[in-house]
Amino acid sequence: MINEQIRDKEIRLIDENGNQLGILSAREAQKLADERRLDLVKISPAAKPPVCKIMDYSKYKFDQAKKEKEARKKQKVISVKELRLSPNIDTHDVEVKVKKAIEFLKDGNKVKISIRFRGRELGRTDIAVDIMNGFAEQVSEYGVIEKEPKMEARTMAMFLSPKSN
Repeated sequence: MINEQIRDKEIRLIDENGNQLGILSAREAQKLADERRLDLVKISPAAKPPVCKIMDYSKYKFDQAKKEKEARKKQKVISVKELRLSPNIDTHDVEVKVKKAIEFLKDGNKVKISIRFRGRELGRTDIAVDIMNGFAEQVSEYGVIEKEPKMEARTMAMFLSPKSN
C-alpha cells in the first residue's frame, strides 16, 4: 500500500535514509512524505504497529524491474529435446539421430530418446534396450544417462543430460 491507501491510525516510520522517526499517525507521516516530495510505502503490514517507509516508489519499482531483468538474462533455460526411434531402425538412421543428439547436448539441452512399439513389436522390448544402450554409448563423450531405459505403456524412454565440463 502507498500514500492514501494506508488507513492505520499509528505507524512506525522510517525515512528515506533508513533512520527511524518513531511511531506517528498516518496523517503526520503522509505530510512528512509530501514535504519531501516522496511516497509513503507500507513495507511490513503484519508488524504492530505497521512499518512504513518514505521513498520514491516509482524509482523503487524501476530498480526492482531492472534487477529481475538482469536475473532473467543470467538464467540458463534447459529444454528437453526428444528423438524418436523405432525397434527396427537401421544403423545409418541411428547414426543420424546420434549426430542430432550430440548437437542438442552440446547446446546444453537434455535429450529424451523414445522408442514406440506397435503391435507385435511389444514382444521384443529386449531389442529396444540394446538400441538404447548402443545409442547412449555413442553419445557418451557428450552426455550421460540421467534416467535408464524404462517402459511406459507402449513406449520405452531414456533421458540423457549434457556432461558437465
